[in-house]
Amino acid sequence: MHIFYEPNLLSDIITLSPEESAHCTRVLRLRVGQEIGITDGKGMFARASLLDVNAKRTTASVQHRKNTPARPYRLHMAVAPTKNIDRFEWFLEKATECGIEEITPIICAQSERTVVKPERLQKILLSAMKQSQRAWLPVLHNAIKLKDFIKGLDKTQLTCMAHCAEGEKQTLTKLYNPGSDILIMIGPEGDFSEEEIQQATQMGVKSITLGESRLRTETAALVACMGFNFLNGELG
Repeated sequence: MHIFYEPNLLSDIITLSPEESAHCTRVLRLRVGQEIGITDGKGMFARASLLDVNAKRTTASVQHRKNTPARPYRLHMAVAPTKNIDRFEWFLEKATECGIEEITPIICAQSERTVVKPERLQKILLSAMKQSQRAWLPVLHNAIKLKDFIKGLDKTQLTCMAHCAEGEKQTLTKLYNPGSDILIMIGPEGDFSEEEIQQATQMGVKSITLGESRLRTETAALVACMGFNFLNGELG
C-alpha cells in the first residue's frame, strides 16, 4: 500500500496536498477506487479509498483510522551536518526508519558545513516516514551553534556526548536507564574541540564511547540510535 502524508486527518474526506497529489497521479499513476494509507505524522494512520485522482487536488475517503501511541521514551540526536550533505541525509533517513523523536543539526567549532536547508531535510524525513510506514514524524529543530545549544540543555535529562578525545568515557549500556529519555550529541568529522567537550562537561554532559573504531559522523549517529533501541528491547 502506498503511504501519503496529510497533517489533518479529522475529516472523512481527505484532500492531499498538491505535492502528494502529483506524486499519486504522475509518479504512482494510481486510480479511483484504489486503497492508500495516509498518516498525519502525529500517530494517526488512516486507510482510505481514492475518490478523485487529480494532479493538483486528489481526494480520498477514509475507511479506517488507527492511532499509534508515541514511544514511552524519547531519543533526541544532536548531530553535526557532514561536509557531504548526502551522508547527513542518509542518517536522517535511517534514523527515521529505526525510530527517533527529535533531531537537531549542531554547528561546531570544527564543522566543515555550517549551513543546511531545512526544507530539504524535512522532505527526507517525510519520505523515510512514509517508506517505513511509521506514524510519527521526527521533530527537526533549526540548526544551532553547539555553544548555544549546550547553554539551553535540560540538566534533569541524561545528555551524552560521543567523542574521540582522551579521558574517561562510559558506554550507553552503563549510563542509560531503559525507558527514559536521552539526548546524544555527535560531532563533525574533526570531532568536538577540547573547549566544547569542557563546556559540555561543566553542564553535566556525560562523555561516552561508541566502541574502539573511529566512526564517521553519520555512522556514529546511527550506531547510537541502534544502541538506544536495543537497550529498550526494540531489536529483539
